[in-house]
Amino acid sequence: MMMAFSLGQRWHDVWSGPIGEWVITKGLRIVLLLIGAALASRFITWAARRVTRRLEHGFATSDALVRSEASKHRQAVASVISWVSVVMLCVVVAVQITGILDIPVGSLVGPAAVLGGALGFGAQKLVQDLLSGFFIITEKQYGFGDLVQLSMTGALTEALGTVEEVTLRVTKLRTPNGEVFTVPNGNIVRSLNLSKDWARAVVDIPVPTTADLNQVNEVLHQVCVNAREADAPLRDLLLDEPSIMGVESLEVGVVNLRMVARTLPGKQFEVGRRLRTQVVRALASVGVATAGEVKPVETP
Repeated sequence: MMMAFSLGQRWHDVWSGPIGEWVITKGLRIVLLLIGAALASRFITWAARRVTRRLEHGFATSDALVRSEASKHRQAVASVISWVSVVMLCVVVAVQITGILDIPVGSLVGPAAVLGGALGFGAQKLVQDLLSGFFIITEKQYGFGDLVQLSMTGALTEALGTVEEVTLRVTKLRTPNGEVFTVPNGNIVRSLNLSKDWARAVVDIPVPTTADLNQVNEVLHQVCVNAREADAPLRDLLLDEPSIMGVESLEVGVVNLRMVARTLPGKQFEVGRRLRTQVVRALASVGVATAGEVKPVETP
């Protein structure tokens, strides 16, 4: 009994002393700040996801076949705002905790300068990524759902795919084969947006030099005129009637004719496949066989 009493008295002395006072005042404030920061961070993330889901739901329930440029940009901006808000929240909480602990900021100027210089050299790449991401988003170079081709420093091949996420630091692309590229924004030296506002389907049609080009042109012209009526899904994807550009190139025994069509953004490859089907069928109906495969220009 005496031992339990002495132990209880010791704990009472500890909690009623400076340590207990610090825990009740400063310690409790720090804990409340950390809990509040965690809750605020979760709320910011939840709000950003809610905005994203609302944009996706609005697109899914609409009659639009492609996302609008404004919707793509809003989704990218929502992701960036949430990330920046969380970072700023962490900085504010860190400053508040420093004030509660009565840490003299003036004494940290020297070490902070040395640490900042060291981090500056080590974080040059991070700063470059953040600045590049800032300009990508503000200049609306591409956004969520865009089909892009990115040229990167140190990479032998270009990354081609659909943008699944774009933040200040990285861009994530989903390739046609299902892989995901995570590209630091600072590594991007050139971005080619294949789905900005509108796109163009380009179909090269090789025919033998022995074929009657006048007849071939007439057949292809009929394909252009009847393209929408012959293929119902094609009607919604085309922005205007396809046209024949004429002879594109000459090879040994082959003449290449080119057909082009303006399409909805990102739909040029589907339109190209459907047009090639109609071209092969129309030429076969008049006894003109293509010299080879009716080739697309750039297929994802």
